[in-house]
Amino acid sequence: MSERRRPAGYGTGTYEEKRSRFIGELFPISGEDQARECLAQVKKKYPDARHHCWAWVLPDGSCRWSDDGEPGGTAGGPMAAVLKGADLYGALCVVTRYFGGTLLGSGGLVRAYSKAAALAVADGGSEPDPDMALLRLACPWEHLDRLHRLVREYEGALLESDYASDPERALLTVELLADRAEPFARRLADATGGKASVTGP
Repeated sequence: MSERRRPAGYGTGTYEEKRSRFIGELFPISGEDQARECLAQVKKKYPDARHHCWAWVLPDGSCRWSDDGEPGGTAGGPMAAVLKGADLYGALCVVTRYFGGTLLGSGGLVRAYSKAAALAVADGGSEPDPDMALLRLACPWEHLDRLHRLVREYEGALLESDYASDPERALLTVELLADRAEPFARRLADATGGKASVTGP
C-alpha cells in the first residue's frame, strides 16, 4: 500500500486545448467547510468562467466531486481519480474552465480536466500525513468480530483485508489517528489474549 499523504501547500497549473483554458488549483483542507470556502473563493476569482469543477478527499477519506454542468463523468470523477492516485487526503482540487468555442468531446474533457488537476497536484507537492498511522494486523478467525468492534470504537478504517493467504488468521491493514494506535494495540491484545499481532506500516 502506498503511504498516505496530504498536500504540502497550494498548487496551480494551466492546460489549454482547442482554445479552452483549464486552470487547476489544489488546496490543503481540514474538512468540508474549508473546502466549500476555497471553492467559493475560486468562483469569486473567476466569475466569468463557464465551469468550476471540483473534487475533494477529506481527511477521513470521504470523497465527493462535481462536474458543474459538464457531461457526467468527464470532470469531477477524473479529478478525484488524480487525487486518489496521488494518495492525497485533506485535498481539494478545483479546475476552472474558460470555453474556447470548440467542443472537446468526452475523451477530450476527461484528458483536459485530469491534466489540469495533475499539474496542480504536482505544483503543490505532497508530504506524509503525520496524523495517521497504518497498522498491519494478523488476527485469528475466532477473534475477528472483536477486532472489527475495536476498529469501529477507535474510529479506524479497514483499508485492506486478506482472508486467503493464511488458513488460521486474517491479515488486515487498518488506518487510524496516530495517537490512538498504541491504545488500540493494547486493547486488541487484551481482547484476544495476545493472539492478534500488530505491527506498524
